[in-house]
Amino acid sequence: MANQGVNDPIHEPVNTGRRRFLTATTAVVGAAGAGIAAVPFIKSWNPSARAQLAGAPVTADISALEEGQRLVLEWRGQPIWIVKRSRAVLDALPTLDSHLRDPESDNADQQPAYVLEGNREFRSLKPEVLVLVGLCTHLGCAPEMKAEIRPEPFDAEWKGGFFCPCHKSKFDMAGRVFEGVPAPTNLVVPPHHYVDDNTIVIGVDPSQANTGAA
Repeated sequence: MANQGVNDPIHEPVNTGRRRFLTATTAVVGAAGAGIAAVPFIKSWNPSARAQLAGAPVTADISALEEGQRLVLEWRGQPIWIVKRSRAVLDALPTLDSHLRDPESDNADQQPAYVLEGNREFRSLKPEVLVLVGLCTHLGCAPEMKAEIRPEPFDAEWKGGFFCPCHKSKFDMAGRVFEGVPAPTNLVVPPHHYVDDNTIVIGVDPSQANTGAA
């Protein structure tokens, strides 16, 4: 394709989201129980770094992802989290609605509409698999994943989710923000679709995939 001379992402100003991602790569996996510590391997058929900066879709094999694990990859300079949720975590989500700022995900800017068509509380195409942009909506910090349902120092009735130690924002295991914290909105769900049960593509809506658009 001919170079149009504009919008070259390689020469754009430093992407702060990308910088935060690179400094947070030591926290690439959370475990729901003892013994779950290995991050699943990200296939080498992902796009090049230049293609990712340009916004090319990113493909990942999630066949090795186990309950309580988080797979981290990069799309458009942002960390993308793919989390395998347990049945217990899914069952707990409806019990949190009264504690959340936007339990119904009414802010349309935070997720594609199609992820709400099943169960709005799950915010996902598949109930057990959550896909999020891993940046706090307060100041863009990288929250920690606390996947276990157990008391935590920051919440004695914790049902699993994400906690930002920088400014104490909390999100549940659907990325929905709690009331009374600095973060103003739910974590973002990026466009994505499934090629098959084990292959997910970040950056392309299901409708685009069905028509062959990229």
